[in-house]
Amino acid sequence: MSDWVEWAKENCNVLNAKDKPEALDDVLVLDLSYGNFAGLFASSLLAEFGAEVIRIEPPGGDIARKMTPYGLKIKDTGLAYIVEGRNKFHITLNLESEEGREIFKELAEKADVVIETFKPGYMDSLGIGYRQLSKINPGLIYTAIYSYGHFGSKAGKGLPDYDVINQAMGGITWTTGIPEEYEEYPEHTRVPTKMGPWMGWYVGGGFAAFGIMVALFWRTISGKGQFIDVSEAEAMAKVQNYYVQYYHTFRDTINRVANFDPAVFPYTLIKVKDGMAFIAGFSDPNWKALCTILGREDLIDKYPTIKERLTPENWPKALKELEKVTVNMTTEELIQATLEYKGEGTAVAGELLTPKESFEVENWWLRGALMKVKDPYYGELAVQGIAPKHEKTPGRIKWLCKPVGEDNEFIYKKYLGYGKSRLEELKKNGVI
Repeated sequence: MSDWVEWAKENCNVLNAKDKPEALDDVLVLDLSYGNFAGLFASSLLAEFGAEVIRIEPPGGDIARKMTPYGLKIKDTGLAYIVEGRNKFHITLNLESEEGREIFKELAEKADVVIETFKPGYMDSLGIGYRQLSKINPGLIYTAIYSYGHFGSKAGKGLPDYDVINQAMGGITWTTGIPEEYEEYPEHTRVPTKMGPWMGWYVGGGFAAFGIMVALFWRTISGKGQFIDVSEAEAMAKVQNYYVQYYHTFRDTINRVANFDPAVFPYTLIKVKDGMAFIAGFSDPNWKALCTILGREDLIDKYPTIKERLTPENWPKALKELEKVTVNMTTEELIQATLEYKGEGTAVAGELLTPKESFEVENWWLRGALMKVKDPYYGELAVQGIAPKHEKTPGRIKWLCKPVGEDNEFIYKKYLGYGKSRLEELKKNGVI
C-alpha cells in the first residue's frame, strides 16, 4: 500500500506539473460567456489542461465580475470570477458594433472552440452564430449554453437564464430541504431549498466541457466541427439519480427528505459531542454492526429489515435512538469505534467539516486540491486546485485572473497583427 501511495505521489502530483506536457496546448477557445458561470467553468476546465482560452468581454467587462459574496471584491473583480478567470487571456470586444463582429469573425476563423451563453438566436441574428461561422471554419466546435436549450417549446421565448432556474427546473430544489410534515420545524423552513453554491451553472458547465472534449475527439477522426446545445437544467436533471424513474413507474413524487436518503438508511448526519458526523450502515449485516458498535442491539430487532429502515416515518425515530449514544461521543471516537469493530458487517463514520476546517486539512494541500497562487495583479490567493490528477499530462494553474481587457495588445497582435495605433482607434470608436 505504501509503495503504491509513493508511486502515485511521484507521478500524479499536480504540484510537479510544470515540466510535463499539456494535453490541450494546441486548442484555441473563445469564451463569450456573459453573466453565466456555466460557460466560465467549462472554459476553466479546458484552460487547466493547456487550452489557450481567450475571454471576450464587452468593453465594460462581464457582469459576472460583480457576482461576489456581500459585494466584496479584490481590486476590480469579485471572488467567484477570480476563481474562474484562471489561465485565461482577457480581451474586450463590442459585438453590437459592425466592426466588432467582423473582428470576431477573424478570431473565430482561427479558433477551435467557441463558448457562448446568450439566448437562442442572438448570435445568429448578429451574423456570427454557428451557421455563419461554420462556413468560414468548418472545424469549429460551437457550444451554446442556455437553461432551456436551443430548441423546444421554451427555447425561443426569451426567458432568463440563471443558476437558480437551472436548479429549480432540474428538480433538485424540490427534493432538497426539510419535509413539510416535519412540524417541529418553523413553517418557513419547510420549503423547497436551493443548493448553496451555483450547482446549476457548475454541473451544466461540466457537461459542456465534456461535450467539447467529445467533439474534439470526433474532429480528429472526421475533420469536422459541430454545434453543441447544452441546457444546464437538463444537466441538473441528469444527476437526479432515481427520481425520474420513480415518478415514471409509480406516478408519485419523492418529497423532500432532509438529510435522509430514500434508497439508503442509515446514510445520514448524526449529532455527536463536538457537532455533527456522518454514519452509514444500510444492509442487514451493516445495520447489525452499527447497532452493536453503539450498544443498541435492541434496534436490530426493532428495524430488522431494509423495508422497516426505508419507511420514511421510521427515519427520524431511529436516528434519535442512535443519537442517544452518539451525543456522548466525539467524531473521532465514533470513527475509531467503527474502525475497531471486528464482527459481521461494516459500519462507516466520517467527519463533517466546516469550510474553515476543510481549509486546514493537510491532505488537500499535499494533493494540490487547495493551493496558494501568487498573482501579479490580484496578489496571493488560496484557490481550488486541479481535480483529476493526470500522470502524463497534468493540469495546472498558471495565473488566477486578468483585469478587463488586460491582454488586448498581446492577443490582437498575435492573432490579427494589430498594433497600438489600431487598438487606440478601436478603443476610440467603442469597439474594444
